[in-house]
Order: sequence, then structure tokens, then C-alpha cells
Amino acid sequence: MATEPNNARHPRLDETDRLILRLLQADARMPNNAIAAAAGIAPSTCHGRIRALQESGIIRGFHADVDPAAVGRGLQALIAIRLHAHARSNLTKFEKYLAGLPAVESIFFVTGDRDFLIHVAVADSAALRDLVAANLSVRPEVAGTNTTVIFDYVRPTDTPLSA
Repeated sequence: MATEPNNARHPRLDETDRLILRLLQADARMPNNAIAAAAGIAPSTCHGRIRALQESGIIRGFHADVDPAAVGRGLQALIAIRLHAHARSNLTKFEKYLAGLPAVESIFFVTGDRDFLIHVAVADSAALRDLVAANLSVRPEVAGTNTTVIFDYVRPTDTPLSA
């Protein structure tokens, strides 16, 4: 788990860095020379900036965004998990357990009356029930779960970066 705020470990970004990030968020496969041309900088400068953004952790990676339904995991849900008070001393261990579950798409450590919110993708309602009943609810550190099925979701394609 991260122990410091995300913005505490990153250098300040200038407008060129922000533009590079927006372009890569829109199309991570955009060629370096096209990014450089859009940013008005030399390709070598652009390459160096992208490498620096990666090394500083601002760019966390490049990946393929695969539709879970296309690979047999068409039912998605959000599961809120509340831990017993005594289990909160070892959140990292439980987070690693969650990360090892094949159905888990994302893990969020949250405030409020729950400790974790996980995004899962499974084949069907029987698989979702099994995930909750056989993998989450039986854990000794889990005090309770609350499952919300996702009917549909929209992922913004051009999210502006904040200042």
C-alpha cells in the first residue's frame, strides 16, 4: 500500500509534460515523433521527457485495456469490504491477498465504514457468489461485505490533468 500521498513523490509538471500525458492517455500507442510534433519539441527531447515521467512514477505503465466480457468475465461488480478492528493492523497482507484473486480488477483502500472497495469481473452470478462466499466472507479478518453489480460503466477518454 502507498504510504504517502500520490502528489508528494512526483516533481511538478509543466505544460509540455501535461500535454504529453494527455496524448498518451488518449492513445498510449501514439508514436514518439507524433507526440513530439504535437508538443512542439524534438523527438529526442520528447523521448527523454517520457522516460523521466516513467522513472518518477507519474507514468505507471502502458497496458492493453481488455473488455472483460470478451474473455468470459462479463459480470462486473464493486464489493465493499469491512475488516474487523483487530485486522486493520495488517492491511498490506489483506491487500496482497485481494491482489492475488484472479477476478479482481482494481483495489481501493477507502475511508468511511468500509476498508476496501474492489472492482471484480467474473463469468456470471454464480461465480460472483462463490467469490464472495468462498474467498471473502470466510476470511477471519473480514467483518462484512456489500456487493453492487455494475450494469454498465463509462470510462472518460480525455480526462484533463489537474494543476
